[in-house]
Amino acid sequence: MTLTRTFATAGRVLTQIRHDPRTIGLLVVVPSLLIGLVAWIFTDTNMFQTIGPAMLALFPFIVMFLVTSITTLRERRTGTLERLLSMPLGRADFILGYTLAFGLLAIVQSVVAVGYATWVCGLTIKGSVWLLLAVALADAILGTTLGLFASAFARTEFQVVQFMPLLVFPQVLLGGIFIPRDQLPEGLEIISDWLPLSHAIDALNAVATDSHDAAYIGGQLLIIGAFAVAAIIVGSLTLQRRTA
Repeated sequence: MTLTRTFATAGRVLTQIRHDPRTIGLLVVVPSLLIGLVAWIFTDTNMFQTIGPAMLALFPFIVMFLVTSITTLRERRTGTLERLLSMPLGRADFILGYTLAFGLLAIVQSVVAVGYATWVCGLTIKGSVWLLLAVALADAILGTTLGLFASAFARTEFQVVQFMPLLVFPQVLLGGIFIPRDQLPEGLEIISDWLPLSHAIDALNAVATDSHDAAYIGGQLLIIGAFAVAAIIVGSLTLQRRTA
C-alpha cells in the first residue's frame, strides 16, 4: 500500500463522480430532502426535535452504503478493477482510495445535511454544532465502509440490495429511532450495543440534547471508527478482482 496509489485512486473516483450529476444529487441533496420531509410530516408537533438527530444518522448512512457498494461493484463487473490490480495497485490501495474519495463527499453531505436540519428545518441543537457535524461525518463514513464491505461479497446490484436487510435494517430497528435502546428487551439491547449505527444515533442525540460530555461523544466516535476500520480491513482482504 502506498499513499500515491491511494490518492490516485481517490482522484479517479472523484473525477468520475464529478461527471455524474445524478450521483452527486443522490449523495448531497437527497439526505437533506428526506430530513426535510420528516420535519414537514411532524410540522405541527415537537416530534422532529426528538427524532431529528437520528435522521441525521439514518439517511446519510443508507445513501452512502448504497452508492458506495454499487459503484465499487460496477468496477468489478466492467473489469476495471481487474485491470487496475494487474498494475502495481493493491487491494488496500483500492479500498482506501474509495474510502478517501467518498469520505470527502461525506464531508460535503454532512455539512449540507446538518445545515439544512438546523437552519431550515429548525432542529434545536443544545450542544456544539461542530461536534454534531463530526458525528454526522463519522456516520456517513461508516456507511461508506460498510458499502465497500458489502460490495466485496456481492455479484450483482440486486445482491447489494439484498444486503440491506442483513446490514442496515437491523441497525435501523434497534438503533433507538422507534424506542429508546434502554427500553428494548434485554436481548435486543445487547445486540444493539454491537451495531455501529446505534452508537452514531446515541452520539447525535447526546450532542443535540447536551446530555453527555465530550468524553462520552469521543468514546462513541472511537467505536464508530473501529467498526469502519474493521470493514475496510475485511473488505480489502475479501475483494475479488472480477465478478463472474
